[in-house]
Amino acid sequence: MIKIHKILCQLGHIVSYPILIMKVKISVGTFLLTLFNYLRYSIIELIIYLKLKEDMADQGELDAHYTRMDKIFRLSLGDKGAYSGARFDGDFSMTTEEAQLKKHDFIFDNCNIKEGSKVLDIGCGWGAFMDYLNGRGVDSCGVVLAKGQADACVKNGLNVKHMDSKDITPETFGQFDVVTAMGSPEHLCSVDEYEAGKQEEIYKKYFKQVASLLPVGGRFYCQSMVFGPNMVDFKDIPFNKTDIKKKEFTNAEYMDIICRVFPGSWLPYGKEGLIDPAISEHFKLVSVDSGRWDYVETIHRWTAQFKKFSFRKYLLFLSLIPDYLFDPTFREWMRRFKIQANLHVFDRHVFDHYRIVFEKVKN
Repeated sequence: MIKIHKILCQLGHIVSYPILIMKVKISVGTFLLTLFNYLRYSIIELIIYLKLKEDMADQGELDAHYTRMDKIFRLSLGDKGAYSGARFDGDFSMTTEEAQLKKHDFIFDNCNIKEGSKVLDIGCGWGAFMDYLNGRGVDSCGVVLAKGQADACVKNGLNVKHMDSKDITPETFGQFDVVTAMGSPEHLCSVDEYEAGKQEEIYKKYFKQVASLLPVGGRFYCQSMVFGPNMVDFKDIPFNKTDIKKKEFTNAEYMDIICRVFPGSWLPYGKEGLIDPAISEHFKLVSVDSGRWDYVETIHRWTAQFKKFSFRKYLLFLSLIPDYLFDPTFREWMRRFKIQANLHVFDRHVFDHYRIVFEKVKN
């Protein structure tokens, strides 16, 4: 036993776990075990942290953290695990796999996909939907910004390109019968771009791009978070001023925390924020429904899977301890994610989640 309370007190301002700020005598082994458990029970926040970097960062920012978390993800959910909201339709007796399959079946049927159809999946992740499509004889193509994901997809035999989806034109791959985007529409407009009045223009440009990839009659499946009816006024958000060490937060403070984590994402306002720019020129609305509670349930299911024991996975958890101790940026992200603002804003209906099918009606 050695006395390390001075070290722990110095770490106290960077670690929220109570035992780490107590002036007590504990062994190094106990200290490391405590820190390990903190990381293990925060693993969903860590993965979201790195998924954010994948979705919104420049390629140079996708560092060694991402590679390790990519491995943890695949050890938890499989090499081709689905990392977008499942479709329970309120029936939470379903397994996660059944709900993901139900979502894929819904897209297949409602987008009129058939054997031999050509489908583009924008932001395809680890290729779960593409794998489903291939199993039904569909010609699938995916694009993803994260090189680690692209490499994993290619290794698993999927037709995936490592590129920014904003660069796709009809000349890149030709046209498709169907385009899908699950989650990626959330990251089109930044906070700064919204404040500059550019959000409407950005989404109109996005739907124009998608329309250019489809023939008349082609369909687009769009799944995205949006701001809900209890969203606060932009001017009321205390940007970069919220004390994240306290225990209770207002809706405006939760938005501040989320904006610190997701500065490149300012969501559309309600389902109308997606529907209006789509139907203004090129599309008609086929169907729309809220997946708000399905999305929350999916997050809880992922959390359970990430915590489930695996020797190889737990070794990777241990490898994160030096990063947590010595990387202040990593600790700051952990602190914010530990608050779970992303779940609270759904509970309070500050956020909603929609699943929308569009059909192109004119060029």
